[in-house]
Amino acid sequence: MQGIQRQTASRLDKGMGLWGATSANMINMVGIGPFITIPLAIAAMGGPQAMLGWIAGALIAICDGMVWAELGAAMPRSGGPYYYLLEAFGPRKLGRLVSFLFLWQAIAIGPISIASGAVGLADYAKYLIPSLVGWKAIGVAVGVCLLNTVLLYRNIKSISFLSLTMWGVVMATTAWILFAGVTHFEAHRAFDFPPGAFHLSHQFFLGLGGASLIALYDYDGYYNVCLFGEEVREPRRAIPRSILISIAVLGIIYLMMNISIIGVVPWQHAMQSKAVVAEFIEGLYGPLSGKIVACLILWAAFASVFAILLGYSRIPYAAAVDKRFFSIFAWVHPTKHFPAFSVVLMGVGSAVACLLSLTDLINYMMVFKIMLQFVAQCVAVILLRRKTSREERPYNMPLYPLPAVLAIAGWIYVLAASGWKYVGNGVLLAIAGSLAYLGWARHRGEWPFERKGRGCAPPDKEGTRWFFRRRA
Repeated sequence: MQGIQRQTASRLDKGMGLWGATSANMINMVGIGPFITIPLAIAAMGGPQAMLGWIAGALIAICDGMVWAELGAAMPRSGGPYYYLLEAFGPRKLGRLVSFLFLWQAIAIGPISIASGAVGLADYAKYLIPSLVGWKAIGVAVGVCLLNTVLLYRNIKSISFLSLTMWGVVMATTAWILFAGVTHFEAHRAFDFPPGAFHLSHQFFLGLGGASLIALYDYDGYYNVCLFGEEVREPRRAIPRSILISIAVLGIIYLMMNISIIGVVPWQHAMQSKAVVAEFIEGLYGPLSGKIVACLILWAAFASVFAILLGYSRIPYAAAVDKRFFSIFAWVHPTKHFPAFSVVLMGVGSAVACLLSLTDLINYMMVFKIMLQFVAQCVAVILLRRKTSREERPYNMPLYPLPAVLAIAGWIYVLAASGWKYVGNGVLLAIAGSLAYLGWARHRGEWPFERKGRGCAPPDKEGTRWFFRRRA
């Protein structure tokens, strides 16, 4: 690739401030998710009690967000989770395997996450172009992925400006939807619960788990800043604040949006709709307004794809710089200072993933993340606490360890309700990754195949020094 050379991590520009980081999180979180998943959540629970799924999802996201905030502030590195898991489980032993599994799933999850936004965009575009079906829709999704790859082929300062611009449009769209819902709200529709809606049966908890998984897909992305933490100014303050601000603001907005819409559109109709928000606006203000809001929602989806690609492109780069992944991923542009090869590979991979359905993309994404990353990170923050004092940590989660424990319980509950098809494939992915690691480790003579007299040196500690200051 012309004009690219290998660089070290220190050459990345710190061009993203607090509000740039917060906007990158929020456009990642909003995307197409809340505009297409309202019918799915209602169907999962069979009525407007589906709002419980968004509440449960918000609680899990808040608890998990505190985990990310503490880890991200302590280790502000691009590709953050790789370092969190490596250091928590031991950079000379088990941490090698656990961090490799994260990289393994990230190579799959990155394109799947990006593709979910692109496929959702193509599905929603059918409201404007009904003939956009089959290969035409796939072509649109592929084009979105490739166009975002081109847009991200630039330095982080330009990306920060683009991120803020996209975020402004997304927030304006959301404000319009909320205003429309609040000014036309009818409580008897919003709270028209079917008989037995709150009967605590097996079906109720299974439905709540399904609705929570959908809600967590909508919340997913609050940690995006941790994936490019090395490019954030004052990261030990900006990272925790951007995470918690993102969850708090969008948690309130999502709940209000869902209640507002079903307070206007009967939930029986909303459950069957393919473009419920556009139909909601059309019913209130006419067909032209429905088309306008559909265009704005497509913009939000496009912005989400942009933000996800930004974050995930930094993960294999960071591992390659640490010599834990293929060296080609460590190449950065000589003048624009961004991981060019990683951006291109993730973008092309996401275009290929557009061949999957939106339902499969959402479920595979969440199940793989829970199994191979989220639960492990909650354990990681507990393990890393043993190595430092309170004063040595830039951010300390309140009520420790309760948020981490609740997050683990929430993730396991959602995983149990997701279905064996997706869990089974997650197990296969973990087994394949473990075998790949063993082959890699044997070739390099690393744990558990260390050669006599040759130890595994720990990685560069510059970005993790907070966790290596022992108590006096």
